[in-house]
Amino acid sequence: MATRRKFILQSAQVTAGLTLIPDFLKAAPVVGPSGEIDYTQHPLEYTYSALEPYIDTMTMEIHYSKHAAGYAKNMMDAIGAEKVDMTKTPITDLLSQVSKYSVKLRNNAGGHYNHEFFWRSLRAPRTFNMPDDKLMKRFQESFGSFNAFQTQFTEVAKSRFGSGWAWLVGDKGKLSVGSTPNQDNPLMDVSELKGLPLLGLDVWEHAYYLKYQNRRADYISSFWSIVNWDRVAERFNYC
Repeated sequence: MATRRKFILQSAQVTAGLTLIPDFLKAAPVVGPSGEIDYTQHPLEYTYSALEPYIDTMTMEIHYSKHAAGYAKNMMDAIGAEKVDMTKTPITDLLSQVSKYSVKLRNNAGGHYNHEFFWRSLRAPRTFNMPDDKLMKRFQESFGSFNAFQTQFTEVAKSRFGSGWAWLVGDKGKLSVGSTPNQDNPLMDVSELKGLPLLGLDVWEHAYYLKYQNRRADYISSFWSIVNWDRVAERFNYC
């Protein structure tokens, strides 16, 4: 544990102050089934410090500029090697048939999509942070109450063994929760959990270790203060 913590802290010191995005990651417009995600790592919609105190500045900087950027670069390497035509294959289509591709492409395309999705699921904390009436009604219909949804989602996130993601997904207006291992997501043909992603939470240790150490439950609890419910509602319109 001490060695792992030392490595993470050393990485933090090396990367502190880095804000530049590699040129090859800047070009394309945002597209996808909910008008969001393509093969590009886009700039964050907020500063690294905007999610304090719930996600600390250093974690955000390392997470975005190192982990997520690494997935984007490795994805592009795999796409080149496997001759994927990005002009004809939206990333959601690639994910829907990811079993046809290499493990490298699966892991890194999943990692890229998941992180781009995650960044857009967050916003700076505000006093009132709840879903709108339309979405709230769906939570009540699907789970019994919004609190029941939060309890189920929290349990799914806490109980994901090892690294992975917790998800809220929609299918024909019906909401459900589940999790995926590693960098898989509900769009993939290899995933047991299926549906349109509406909200996702990264439960890899690199997402929370500097601030929360092994206290994943505290990290999950803090997550509710920075969810971008407006974005979740926009995604819900595509169910």
